[in-house]
Order: sequence, then structure tokens, then C-alpha cells
Amino acid sequence: MSRNDRSSGSRGDRSSGKTYGGRQGGGERTKSHSRGNAPVNRNEKDPKNMSRGNAPLKKKQGGAGKSEGIRLNKYIANSGVCSRRDADIYIAAGNVTVNGKVVTEMGHRVQISDEVKFDGRRINPEKPEYVLLNKPKGFYVTGSLEKKNRTVMDLIANASKSKLSPVGKLDTQATGLLLFTNDGTLAKNLASPKNGIRQIYHLELDKDLAYDDLQKIKEGVTLEDGTVKVTDVSYVENQPKREVGLEIKSTKPHIVQRIFKSLGYEIVKLDRVVYGGLTKKDLARGHWRVLSRQEVINLSNL
Repeated sequence: MSRNDRSSGSRGDRSSGKTYGGRQGGGERTKSHSRGNAPVNRNEKDPKNMSRGNAPLKKKQGGAGKSEGIRLNKYIANSGVCSRRDADIYIAAGNVTVNGKVVTEMGHRVQISDEVKFDGRRINPEKPEYVLLNKPKGFYVTGSLEKKNRTVMDLIANASKSKLSPVGKLDTQATGLLLFTNDGTLAKNLASPKNGIRQIYHLELDKDLAYDDLQKIKEGVTLEDGTVKVTDVSYVENQPKREVGLEIKSTKPHIVQRIFKSLGYEIVKLDRVVYGGLTKKDLARGHWRVLSRQEVINLSNL
């Protein structure tokens, strides 16, 4: 090779399209193996590039993810009972139970699904929300095995980001007021048979209601699970005698249907027009609204 030929391959001459190593006196330059740039040796013993400094990061086991829930003091603070600092004091004093057991451990974590009670009262880490729906006919309340069937949850899907549940039930063909909330304490109180909540129904029968049967309902109808007392029952003014208004406090399933069926009547239409003081005023069928603060207070005092 001539002097000119060697100079054409000197360091810095990239016209040939190749790179040459100048320190080693020319020749085609392979990948640099200087410290820190040595290629990773991918062999059977190291198939996943686990040389020092390149091992894949391991996911932490037991991090503060969803599976571990949230700290108990934060859960209490989120419920609005007190601050996190005060919550620690109450926890240490034994004022808090989780799933029926007293917890005094600082840093204890709970799941959203756990039952947490503060001084014997169940608390909720989410902001309590209350939605009233004027249910249309043909919507399931508790769901259906057939996906094509619609439920009341479809109607209130945009009402809240929280998981709301219906309080009590209404038959699929029934219409009227249905309350939804994530306030477990209030829902339990309203649905309890012992407490009873004022409900007024406007119903239409398959035939006129005889006056004697009207009186029997007023006096109390005896069913297989006991006698059912109603607050009031009457014909709807200026309507055929098959249209009846009924006020009752019982929360037993299908109680209105059972009362009339025991006397030989079938209910054609059933509409709940009052629920615990709440009415359908300005609430169109199929629409929902959020309860006012005063309405929530009134329900809590029932």
C-alpha cells in the first residue's frame, strides 16, 4: 500500500463510507470495546441481558397499590369524621373497628369494601351522594340475567362517579320514585322493616275495588307472614273505583301486590308517588335529580 493510499484511510476521512481506527494504525474499525462500551455477552447463562447495571427492574411486592388499600387514618379523614392526626388518636384509643374487630395499629390499611366503624357507626371514605330517580316501566332494579334487559343503573350512569346502589326495590313493571346512595348507614335504616318509611302508591286494579275490600285493607290484611297494617287507603278522586291510593310503611318485598292479590285483585299499574317525604314534583319519568341537603337531613331523621 502506498503512502497516499494510507493517508486516504486516516482518521477523519469519512468519504469512503467506513470508519477507521486511527490509534491502531488504520484498518476497518469494529465496535469500540473501551471501558463502559463492551458489548453485552448474550449467552445461555445471561439470556435476558442481566449483566451488572442492566438487570430488569423488579416490581415492588407489597407497594401501596390498590391491593393494599389505604391507611386507616386517611380512610377516617376522607369520611369527614376528623383529621388524620386526630384519627390516629381515636384509633389508638380503640374507637375504631374494621370488620367487627378493634384496630389500634398505626398504619393499618383497609380496603374500600371493608366495614369500618367509628364509635359504632359505619363510615364511608367517599363523599355521600343521594340521587332520586323517577323510574319508568320495564327497567330492572336488581339486574337481569339477559344482557339485553335494561336496568335502572343505566338511567343514572352519569349521576355520579361513585358506586350508588338502590334503596329497596320496585318491580320491573312498576314506576315511580327510587332512591340511590352510597351512604350505607342511611340505606340500611330506610330499608329496615323495623323502621318503616312512608310510601304512597297510585295503583290501578284489573277491576273495581269493592267497598268491603277497601275496609278490610284499612283494618289490616293477614298474609302468610303476618298482618299488614296500612296508614291509609282510598279511591282516587274523580276516577274509576279501580284506581286506588295506598299509604304504607312496610318495606316487605312485593307487599302491595300481595295485599290486593289476597283479596282477588291483580295490579295493572303501580306508581310510587311519595317516598319518605320525597315527591315526583318537577321530575319527569326516566329522569333523576340530586337531593338537597335539607332532604338528606329529613331522611336521616325518619
